[in-house]
Amino acid sequence: MRIFVINGPNLNLLGRREVAIYGHKTYADLEAYIRVEAKALGLSADVRQSNHEGVLLDWLHETFRIKVAGVLINPGALTHYSYALRDAIKALDVPVYEVHLSDIKQREETFRHHSVIADVCADSFSGHGFESYKAALVALSEALQKSE
Repeated sequence: MRIFVINGPNLNLLGRREVAIYGHKTYADLEAYIRVEAKALGLSADVRQSNHEGVLLDWLHETFRIKVAGVLINPGALTHYSYALRDAIKALDVPVYEVHLSDIKQREETFRHHSVIADVCADSFSGHGFESYKAALVALSEALQKSE
């Protein structure tokens, strides 16, 4: 089953940006990790990253045109204020899981503590680095198996 893994702004800077929070592994490392973990679950992960909100919206809308079983999304900072992403996710007819490398509820700035997309996603996984993606992949895989 094909899934989208959509990553938002600044994830391309993994390994360089705030290494005390995100660590030294790169975005290429994350992509490889996601593909391996997805494959182990029988999923084919189409992993994408953009720094542009409109591109993320277009990718979400793309799920209407092509067969995608589900979506994992890490919108980066857009998590906290993008009602456009929220509306796009709410419109989808496939399960969507929110993912974050860090625990947004424990971050320093209070604006980071709230996700405007959480209530339109099937579940949220955060605070465990790359393992947050694995947990979300497992949850998505289990949900897809139940719906068959």
